[in-house]
Amino acid sequence: MDKKTERNRRFIGNLLTGPFERHGIIVAPNRIPPGECGLPTAYEDYAVSSRPVADWVPWALRNYELQLKTHQTLNDDSVPFVNLTLTTGFFSAAFGCSFLFFPESTALTEPIVRTPAEADRLPLPGLNCRPFDRYFELVALVRQRLGPEASISVPDMQSPFDIAALVCDKTNLLAGLHETPEAVKRLVDKCRDLLILFLRELKRINPACSMCHYPVIWAPPESGCFVSEDEAGSMSSDMFKEFCLPGLTTLSQTFGGLSVHCCADADHQYPNFMAIPNFRGFNRCFPKNSPGPVPAFRAFGDKTVFLLNASFEGAHQYLDQAFPDNRFLFSIEMKPTTPLDKVQKQVDTLRSRCEGPLHGAGTISPR
Repeated sequence: MDKKTERNRRFIGNLLTGPFERHGIIVAPNRIPPGECGLPTAYEDYAVSSRPVADWVPWALRNYELQLKTHQTLNDDSVPFVNLTLTTGFFSAAFGCSFLFFPESTALTEPIVRTPAEADRLPLPGLNCRPFDRYFELVALVRQRLGPEASISVPDMQSPFDIAALVCDKTNLLAGLHETPEAVKRLVDKCRDLLILFLRELKRINPACSMCHYPVIWAPPESGCFVSEDEAGSMSSDMFKEFCLPGLTTLSQTFGGLSVHCCADADHQYPNFMAIPNFRGFNRCFPKNSPGPVPAFRAFGDKTVFLLNASFEGAHQYLDQAFPDNRFLFSIEMKPTTPLDKVQKQVDTLRSRCEGPLHGAGTISPR
Protein backbone atom coordinates (compact mmCIF):
# COMPACT_ATOMS: atom_id res chain seq x y z
CA MET A 1 0.00 0.00 0.00
CA ASP A 2 1.44 3.39 -0.98
CA LYS A 3 1.95 6.10 1.65
CA LYS A 4 -0.82 8.33 0.30
CA THR A 5 -3.40 5.54 0.45
CA GLU A 6 -2.30 4.66 3.97
CA ARG A 7 -2.52 8.32 5.00
CA ASN A 8 -5.99 8.73 3.51
CA ARG A 9 -7.27 5.52 5.08
CA ARG A 10 -6.16 6.77 8.46
CA PHE A 11 -7.69 10.20 7.86
CA ILE A 12 -11.12 8.87 6.78
CA GLY A 13 -11.11 6.36 9.63
CA ASN A 14 -10.43 9.14 12.11
CA LEU A 15 -13.04 11.42 10.55
CA LEU A 16 -15.71 8.73 10.98
CA THR A 17 -14.64 7.16 14.26
CA GLY A 18 -11.87 9.19 15.89
CA PRO A 19 -10.49 12.66 16.43
CA PHE A 20 -11.49 15.42 14.04
CA GLU A 21 -8.58 16.89 12.04
CA ARG A 22 -10.28 18.76 9.21
CA HIS A 23 -12.98 18.34 6.58
CA GLY A 24 -12.41 15.83 3.79
CA ILE A 25 -12.49 16.07 0.00
CA ILE A 26 -12.81 13.07 -2.29
CA VAL A 27 -12.83 13.39 -6.07
CA ALA A 28 -14.51 10.40 -7.70
CA PRO A 29 -14.62 9.91 -11.48
CA ASN A 30 -18.09 9.03 -12.75
CA ARG A 31 -18.34 5.30 -13.33
CA ILE A 32 -18.14 4.00 -16.87
CA PRO A 33 -21.35 2.03 -17.49
CA PRO A 34 -21.20 -1.70 -18.22
CA GLY A 35 -22.26 -1.03 -21.82
CA GLU A 36 -18.91 0.64 -22.50
CA CYS A 37 -17.01 -2.39 -21.20
CA GLY A 38 -18.29 -5.04 -23.60
CA LEU A 39 -21.74 -5.67 -22.12
CA PRO A 40 -24.89 -5.13 -24.22
CA THR A 41 -26.39 -2.14 -22.39
CA ALA A 42 -25.48 0.58 -19.91
CA TYR A 43 -27.76 -1.05 -17.33
CA GLU A 44 -26.54 -4.64 -17.38
CA ASP A 45 -26.44 -5.80 -13.76
CA TYR A 46 -24.16 -8.58 -12.55
CA ALA A 47 -26.58 -9.60 -9.79
CA VAL A 48 -29.51 -9.93 -12.19
CA SER A 49 -28.18 -10.97 -15.58
CA SER A 50 -28.01 -14.53 -16.93
CA ARG A 51 -24.61 -13.77 -18.46
CA PRO A 52 -21.44 -15.17 -16.80
CA VAL A 53 -20.32 -13.12 -13.82
CA ALA A 54 -16.82 -12.97 -15.31
CA ASP A 55 -18.17 -10.63 -18.00
CA TRP A 56 -18.31 -7.87 -15.35
CA VAL A 57 -14.66 -8.12 -14.30
CA PRO A 58 -13.40 -5.71 -17.05
CA TRP A 59 -16.06 -3.18 -15.98
CA ALA A 60 -15.09 -3.42 -12.31
CA LEU A 61 -11.36 -3.17 -13.06
CA ARG A 62 -11.66 -0.31 -15.53
CA ASN A 63 -13.57 1.83 -13.05
CA TYR A 64 -11.08 0.92 -10.33
CA GLU A 65 -8.24 2.03 -12.59
CA LEU A 66 -9.99 5.38 -13.12
CA GLN A 67 -10.19 5.85 -9.36
CA LEU A 68 -6.55 4.83 -9.00
CA LYS A 69 -5.40 7.34 -11.64
CA THR A 70 -7.36 10.17 -10.00
CA HIS A 71 -6.00 9.20 -6.58
CA GLN A 72 -2.41 9.13 -7.80
CA THR A 73 -2.70 12.51 -9.57
CA LEU A 74 -4.74 14.63 -7.16
CA ASN A 75 -3.96 15.73 -3.64
CA ASP A 76 -7.34 14.74 -2.22
CA ASP A 77 -8.46 12.29 0.47
CA SER A 78 -9.58 9.45 -1.80
CA VAL A 79 -8.92 5.76 -1.28
CA PRO A 80 -9.36 3.68 -4.44
CA PHE A 81 -11.89 0.86 -4.17
CA VAL A 82 -13.90 -1.40 -6.48
CA ASN A 83 -17.44 -0.02 -6.58
CA LEU A 84 -19.98 -2.86 -6.99
CA THR A 85 -23.12 -0.92 -6.05
CA LEU A 86 -25.95 -1.48 -8.53
CA THR A 87 -29.59 -2.60 -8.11
CA THR A 88 -31.69 -1.63 -5.09
CA GLY A 89 -33.42 -5.01 -5.37
CA PHE A 90 -30.42 -6.99 -4.19
CA PHE A 91 -31.90 -7.99 -0.82
CA SER A 92 -35.57 -8.13 -1.80
CA ALA A 93 -34.61 -10.60 -4.56
CA ALA A 94 -33.21 -12.86 -1.86
CA PHE A 95 -36.78 -13.20 -0.55
CA GLY A 96 -37.92 -14.33 -4.01
CA CYS A 97 -39.04 -11.01 -5.51
CA SER A 98 -38.83 -11.09 -9.30
CA PHE A 99 -37.11 -8.40 -11.34
CA LEU A 100 -38.64 -5.99 -13.80
CA PHE A 101 -36.36 -4.81 -16.61
CA PHE A 102 -36.38 -1.42 -18.32
CA PRO A 103 -34.35 -0.19 -21.31
CA GLU A 104 -33.16 3.04 -19.66
CA SER A 105 -32.69 2.21 -15.98
CA THR A 106 -31.47 -0.51 -13.65
CA ALA A 107 -33.71 -3.47 -12.88
CA LEU A 108 -36.21 -3.25 -10.01
CA THR A 109 -38.05 -5.90 -8.02
CA GLU A 110 -41.78 -6.50 -7.67
CA PRO A 111 -43.30 -7.22 -4.23
CA ILE A 112 -43.71 -10.91 -3.53
CA VAL A 113 -46.43 -10.56 -0.87
CA ARG A 114 -49.51 -8.37 -0.79
CA THR A 115 -49.79 -7.78 2.97
CA PRO A 116 -47.45 -7.87 5.98
CA ALA A 117 -49.36 -10.86 7.35
CA GLU A 118 -48.63 -12.81 4.17
CA ALA A 119 -44.92 -12.20 4.76
CA ASP A 120 -45.05 -14.57 7.74
CA ARG A 121 -44.83 -17.45 5.27
CA LEU A 122 -41.53 -16.16 3.87
CA PRO A 123 -38.52 -17.93 5.39
CA LEU A 124 -35.38 -16.03 6.26
CA PRO A 125 -33.24 -16.33 3.11
CA GLY A 126 -29.88 -18.02 3.30
CA LEU A 127 -26.63 -17.00 1.65
CA ASN A 128 -27.07 -19.23 -1.39
CA CYS A 129 -29.66 -17.13 -3.22
CA ARG A 130 -28.78 -16.09 -6.76
CA PRO A 131 -27.96 -12.37 -6.24
CA PHE A 132 -25.70 -13.20 -3.29
CA ASP A 133 -23.99 -16.02 -5.20
CA ARG A 134 -23.24 -13.74 -8.13
CA TYR A 135 -22.01 -10.89 -5.92
CA PHE A 136 -19.65 -13.16 -3.97
CA GLU A 137 -18.40 -14.70 -7.22
CA LEU A 138 -17.55 -11.26 -8.62
CA VAL A 139 -15.80 -10.34 -5.36
CA ALA A 140 -13.70 -13.52 -5.64
CA LEU A 141 -12.81 -12.84 -9.29
CA VAL A 142 -11.76 -9.26 -8.54
CA ARG A 143 -9.67 -10.37 -5.57
CA GLN A 144 -7.89 -12.84 -7.84
CA ARG A 145 -6.89 -9.95 -10.11
CA LEU A 146 -6.12 -7.27 -7.51
CA GLY A 147 -5.07 -9.29 -4.48
CA PRO A 148 -6.60 -9.83 -1.02
CA GLU A 149 -5.92 -6.27 0.17
CA ALA A 150 -8.12 -4.70 -2.52
CA SER A 151 -11.07 -2.77 -1.12
CA ILE A 152 -14.33 -3.91 -2.71
CA SER A 153 -17.59 -2.19 -1.88
CA VAL A 154 -20.79 -3.60 -0.51
CA PRO A 155 -23.76 -3.79 -2.91
CA ASP A 156 -26.65 -1.34 -2.55
CA MET A 157 -27.58 -1.51 1.13
CA GLN A 158 -31.22 -0.83 1.95
CA SER A 159 -32.36 -0.51 5.57
CA PRO A 160 -34.50 -3.26 7.13
CA PHE A 161 -37.68 -1.21 6.65
CA ASP A 162 -36.75 -0.22 3.10
CA ILE A 163 -36.21 -3.87 2.17
CA ALA A 164 -39.60 -4.69 3.70
CA ALA A 165 -41.13 -1.94 1.52
CA LEU A 166 -39.80 -3.79 -1.54
CA VAL A 167 -40.83 -7.26 -0.39
CA CYS A 168 -44.40 -6.25 0.49
CA ASP A 169 -46.82 -4.03 -1.41
CA LYS A 170 -45.89 -0.63 -0.01
CA THR A 171 -49.42 0.71 0.31
CA ASN A 172 -50.44 -2.26 2.44
CA LEU A 173 -47.17 -2.17 4.39
CA LEU A 174 -47.77 1.44 5.40
CA ALA A 175 -51.40 0.70 6.25
CA GLY A 176 -50.08 -2.19 8.33
CA LEU A 177 -48.27 0.24 10.60
CA HIS A 178 -51.74 0.92 12.03
CA GLU A 179 -53.67 -2.26 11.21
CA THR A 180 -51.16 -5.14 11.70
CA PRO A 181 -48.13 -3.62 13.45
CA GLU A 182 -46.77 -6.91 14.80
CA ALA A 183 -46.76 -8.45 11.32
CA VAL A 184 -44.83 -5.44 9.99
CA LYS A 185 -42.28 -5.79 12.79
CA ARG A 186 -41.80 -9.49 12.05
CA LEU A 187 -41.05 -8.73 8.39
CA VAL A 188 -38.70 -5.88 9.27
CA ASP A 189 -36.89 -8.17 11.73
CA LYS A 190 -36.38 -10.76 8.97
CA CYS A 191 -34.89 -8.08 6.75
CA ARG A 192 -32.59 -6.96 9.57
CA ASP A 193 -31.44 -10.54 10.17
CA LEU A 194 -30.72 -10.99 6.46
CA LEU A 195 -28.53 -7.87 6.45
CA ILE A 196 -26.59 -9.13 9.47
CA LEU A 197 -26.13 -12.58 7.89
CA PHE A 198 -24.89 -11.09 4.63
CA LEU A 199 -22.51 -8.53 6.16
CA ARG A 200 -20.95 -11.06 8.50
CA GLU A 201 -20.21 -13.35 5.58
CA LEU A 202 -18.86 -10.47 3.49
CA LYS A 203 -16.48 -9.37 6.23
CA ARG A 204 -15.35 -12.99 6.66
CA ILE A 205 -14.42 -13.54 3.02
CA ASN A 206 -13.37 -9.95 2.23
CA PRO A 207 -11.96 -8.31 5.38
CA ALA A 208 -10.80 -5.26 3.41
CA CYS A 209 -14.32 -4.45 2.19
CA SER A 210 -15.50 -0.86 1.90
CA MET A 211 -18.73 -0.53 3.84
CA CYS A 212 -20.24 2.50 2.07
CA HIS A 213 -22.61 2.05 -0.88
CA TYR A 214 -23.40 5.75 -1.32
CA PRO A 215 -21.98 8.33 -1.82
CA VAL A 216 -18.79 7.34 -3.68
CA ILE A 217 -16.37 7.11 -0.78
CA TRP A 218 -14.25 4.42 0.78
CA ALA A 219 -15.21 3.56 4.35
CA PRO A 220 -13.29 1.19 6.64
CA PRO A 221 -14.97 -1.93 8.06
CA GLU A 222 -14.52 -0.60 11.60
CA SER A 223 -16.74 2.40 10.80
CA GLY A 224 -19.80 0.12 10.89
CA CYS A 225 -22.40 -0.43 8.20
CA PHE A 226 -24.16 1.96 5.81
CA VAL A 227 -27.81 1.74 4.77
CA SER A 228 -30.36 3.76 2.79
CA GLU A 229 -33.38 4.85 4.86
CA ASP A 230 -35.57 6.41 2.17
CA GLU A 231 -38.95 5.52 3.66
CA ALA A 232 -38.31 7.83 6.63
CA GLY A 233 -40.37 10.59 5.03
CA SER A 234 -43.49 8.43 4.74
CA MET A 235 -44.19 8.09 8.46
CA SER A 236 -44.37 10.10 11.65
CA SER A 237 -41.55 10.41 14.13
CA ASP A 238 -43.33 8.04 16.53
CA MET A 239 -43.85 5.46 13.79
CA PHE A 240 -40.19 5.65 12.83
CA LYS A 241 -39.21 5.17 16.45
CA GLU A 242 -41.37 2.05 16.67
CA PHE A 243 -40.73 0.37 13.31
CA CYS A 244 -37.35 1.59 12.06
CA LEU A 245 -35.19 2.70 14.96
CA PRO A 246 -34.89 -0.74 16.65
CA GLY A 247 -33.45 -2.35 13.52
CA LEU A 248 -31.04 0.51 12.89
CA THR A 249 -29.91 0.38 16.51
CA THR A 250 -29.25 -3.36 16.28
CA LEU A 251 -27.21 -2.92 13.09
CA SER A 252 -25.12 -0.20 14.72
CA GLN A 253 -24.53 -2.29 17.84
CA THR A 254 -23.68 -5.37 15.77
CA PHE A 255 -21.15 -3.72 13.46
CA GLY A 256 -19.76 -0.90 15.61
CA GLY A 257 -21.56 2.03 14.07
CA LEU A 258 -24.06 3.11 11.43
CA SER A 259 -24.20 5.66 8.61
CA VAL A 260 -27.37 6.50 6.71
CA HIS A 261 -28.30 7.80 3.27
CA CYS A 262 -31.69 9.54 3.16
CA CYS A 263 -33.19 11.38 0.19
CA ALA A 264 -36.71 11.62 1.65
CA ASP A 265 -38.48 14.68 3.04
CA ALA A 266 -37.53 13.60 6.55
CA ASP A 267 -36.38 16.58 8.58
CA HIS A 268 -38.78 15.51 11.33
CA GLN A 269 -36.73 12.33 11.83
CA TYR A 270 -33.50 14.08 12.85
CA PRO A 271 -33.99 13.36 16.59
CA ASN A 272 -34.52 9.68 15.77
CA PHE A 273 -31.37 9.49 13.68
CA MET A 274 -29.45 11.15 16.50
CA ALA A 275 -30.74 8.45 18.87
CA ILE A 276 -28.86 5.74 16.92
CA PRO A 277 -25.76 4.75 18.92
CA ASN A 278 -22.50 5.53 17.10
CA PHE A 279 -24.27 7.35 14.28
CA ARG A 280 -21.14 7.89 12.20
CA GLY A 281 -22.21 9.53 8.95
CA PHE A 282 -25.22 11.08 7.28
CA ASN A 283 -25.66 11.40 3.53
CA ARG A 284 -28.60 13.75 3.16
CA CYS A 285 -30.15 14.68 -0.15
CA PHE A 286 -32.26 17.79 0.33
CA PRO A 287 -35.47 17.78 -1.78
CA LYS A 288 -36.22 21.00 -3.65
CA ASN A 289 -39.20 21.87 -1.44
CA SER A 290 -37.44 20.98 1.82
CA PRO A 291 -36.06 23.53 4.30
CA GLY A 292 -32.58 22.76 2.95
CA PRO A 293 -29.37 21.88 4.77
CA VAL A 294 -29.28 24.46 7.57
CA PRO A 295 -31.77 22.65 9.87
CA ALA A 296 -29.71 19.47 9.50
CA PHE A 297 -26.45 21.27 10.17
CA ARG A 298 -27.99 22.88 13.25
CA ALA A 299 -29.55 19.65 14.54
CA PHE A 300 -26.52 17.38 14.27
CA GLY A 301 -23.67 19.76 15.12
CA ASP A 302 -20.58 17.60 15.56
CA LYS A 303 -22.54 14.43 16.37
CA THR A 304 -22.02 12.92 12.91
CA VAL A 305 -20.09 13.54 9.71
CA PHE A 306 -22.07 14.90 6.76
CA LEU A 307 -21.15 12.74 3.77
CA LEU A 308 -22.29 14.99 0.95
CA ASN A 309 -22.09 14.41 -2.78
CA ALA A 310 -21.66 17.80 -4.42
CA SER A 311 -20.00 19.81 -7.14
CA PHE A 312 -17.12 22.06 -6.08
CA GLU A 313 -19.54 24.98 -6.18
CA GLY A 314 -22.06 23.04 -4.11
CA ALA A 315 -19.42 22.16 -1.51
CA HIS A 316 -18.61 25.84 -1.06
CA GLN A 317 -22.32 26.59 -0.67
CA TYR A 318 -22.62 23.93 2.03
CA LEU A 319 -19.67 25.45 3.88
CA ASP A 320 -21.29 28.88 3.60
CA GLN A 321 -24.34 27.51 5.44
CA ALA A 322 -22.51 25.38 8.00
CA PHE A 323 -22.05 25.87 11.73
CA PRO A 324 -18.56 25.94 13.26
CA ASP A 325 -18.83 22.47 14.81
CA ASN A 326 -20.10 20.63 11.69
CA ARG A 327 -17.91 18.01 10.03
CA PHE A 328 -17.92 17.22 6.30
CA LEU A 329 -16.63 14.66 3.85
CA PHE A 330 -17.41 15.83 0.33
CA SER A 331 -17.69 13.34 -2.54
CA ILE A 332 -17.22 15.28 -5.76
CA GLU A 333 -17.94 13.30 -8.90
CA MET A 334 -16.38 14.37 -12.17
CA LYS A 335 -16.35 13.26 -15.77
CA PRO A 336 -13.37 10.98 -16.56
CA THR A 337 -12.36 13.38 -19.36
CA THR A 338 -12.03 16.44 -17.07
CA PRO A 339 -8.41 17.74 -17.03
CA LEU A 340 -6.95 16.79 -13.66
CA ASP A 341 -4.76 19.91 -13.44
CA LYS A 342 -7.93 22.01 -13.51
CA VAL A 343 -9.51 19.78 -10.87
CA GLN A 344 -6.47 20.13 -8.62
CA LYS A 345 -6.86 23.92 -8.56
CA GLN A 346 -10.47 23.47 -7.44
CA VAL A 347 -9.36 20.98 -4.78
CA ASP A 348 -6.75 23.45 -3.50
CA THR A 349 -9.30 26.27 -3.27
CA LEU A 350 -11.78 24.08 -1.38
CA ARG A 351 -9.02 22.67 0.82
CA SER A 352 -8.12 26.16 2.01
CA ARG A 353 -11.62 26.41 3.51
CA CYS A 354 -11.56 22.88 4.94
CA GLU A 355 -8.39 23.33 6.98
CA GLY A 356 -9.66 26.04 9.33
CA PRO A 357 -12.77 26.84 11.37
CA LEU A 358 -16.03 27.43 9.56
CA HIS A 359 -17.80 30.77 9.57
CA GLY A 360 -21.19 30.02 8.13
CA ALA A 361 -24.82 30.24 9.07
CA GLY A 362 -24.58 30.79 12.79
CA THR A 363 -23.08 29.98 16.12
CA ILE A 364 -22.22 26.56 17.50
CA SER A 365 -25.38 24.49 17.71
CA PRO A 366 -26.79 23.33 21.05
CA ARG A 367 -25.36 20.08 22.43
